[in-house]
Amino acid sequence: MIKTGLARLSQGEAHAFLKGRRLGLLTHQAAVLPDFTPAHVVLKELFPRELRLLFAPQHGLFGEAQANMIPSADFVEDETGLGVVSLYGPRLAPGAGHLREIDVLVVDLQDVGCRVYTYIWTLFLALKACEKEGVEVLVLDRPNPIGGRREGPLLEEEFRSFVGLAPLPLRHGLTIGEVALYFRAFLGLSIPVHVLPLEGWRRSMLFPETGLPWVPPSPNMPSFDTALVYPGQVLLEGTNVSEGRGTTRPFEVFGAPWLVEEKVLADLADLPGVSWRRIQFVPWYDKWAGKTCRGLRLFVLDESGYRSVWTTLLLLDTMARNFAAFSWRLPPYEYQWHKLPFDIIVGTKNIREILGRGERTLLKEILETGLAEFEEEIRPFFLYQDAEE
Repeated sequence: MIKTGLARLSQGEAHAFLKGRRLGLLTHQAAVLPDFTPAHVVLKELFPRELRLLFAPQHGLFGEAQANMIPSADFVEDETGLGVVSLYGPRLAPGAGHLREIDVLVVDLQDVGCRVYTYIWTLFLALKACEKEGVEVLVLDRPNPIGGRREGPLLEEEFRSFVGLAPLPLRHGLTIGEVALYFRAFLGLSIPVHVLPLEGWRRSMLFPETGLPWVPPSPNMPSFDTALVYPGQVLLEGTNVSEGRGTTRPFEVFGAPWLVEEKVLADLADLPGVSWRRIQFVPWYDKWAGKTCRGLRLFVLDESGYRSVWTTLLLLDTMARNFAAFSWRLPPYEYQWHKLPFDIIVGTKNIREILGRGERTLLKEILETGLAEFEEEIRPFFLYQDAEE
């Protein structure tokens, strides 16, 4: 079993670094020890006098709130007696008053390796706020559950939003600690940003190989299988096709009342690493709530051959060509009121403009544009390598 930053916190320099300093902790319910003790309880036990404030990202400290502008309120956490400052709804970043109460912001968040998953952008905005108040940051690192591979497209500046504030690809291949180091350089910050690294993690590892327990980092991320398909399947949020919210298999299932499975499957037979099963389902909330949807369930058979973004884009191309009822979702979406949600999620308008035309070669070119340069840009921030590298 690998050791997370949280598991290593009671050891050596990290403990000494935090002792005697006023601490805030940005965390959520998925940040646990292998015995499921949550990070805020661990830090309260290790630093009973130092820990002053808790901060919670989207979905709340306990992962209870649903997605897309469903806010969480500030409250007092029972077990520690500490105030919890919500960073989704009343505000998206810590206020100056909050940060003046602390010397170091400790961050322990389980990311899922996709640009549009908002926890890294809460970190991004927290880093900017800490810079203004001179607060140091310590990230307790956690594994990227879907490993170190990357898939484009890169986010274009025109489409920056709370689901993308820096030019990352959709599948970014970094741990949250590496993301923090990249953000520090991207923003040109002067504050120290420390990372307590994982012990025993390699870039090729998928989450089941870590030996760690899976705790859903958000309400619609129930399993590792969900995380594996998410970088592609999240694109369905920008359409009128149900991405499976309101079912027990979000993102693994998709569909709509008007979908004809055979028309979709005819174009997807040659996709590597994946299999499909015809299904019907009734979402109990979100798109098509209470209506029977015809659709498919996606099964990843070979992760090494599967490309989540490429697979879903070809799926969207097929639906855009075959179904007159298919359409793009309208705003608002994640505090953006005018731009199309699909463009914000995918990070460029070029892709939406060619979907439905069957232009696979052009689509692949767009996905790969800038990725080689990005690989070189982020390499200095790598904290982990594979044995053969």
